[in-house]
Amino acid sequence: MSTTESENGTGDPPPGTPDWAAVQASPDFQDLRKRLRGFVFPVTVGFLVWYLLYVVLASFAPDFMAIPVLGNINLGLILGLLQFVSTFAITVAYVRFADRRLDPLSSKIRDEIEGAK
Repeated sequence: MSTTESENGTGDPPPGTPDWAAVQASPDFQDLRKRLRGFVFPVTVGFLVWYLLYVVLASFAPDFMAIPVLGNINLGLILGLLQFVSTFAITVAYVRFADRRLDPLSSKIRDEIEGAK
């Protein structure tokens, strides 16, 4: 018996089970997906470009990366440490974005699903 079949073998979901296809097709869910993708895709592309730029500079411009900035600290070290800083900044930005733009809508969707049971 598949997970969608009920005890009576009709193929219908058990009573009280949400219609997940309808939830997924709802305007609120589509808006939630659009909001998430609108943040995640550009930030991911931006970070990957930034990371690959660092790798390319380290590989093909070692003299540039070796430029001293302060004592024994060179440009390569600073750019490498900025990789960590940018990772934490993206994390903070995502948490704030999710708190403001994703969580209220996902809570609304969840409440509608749980209220429909």
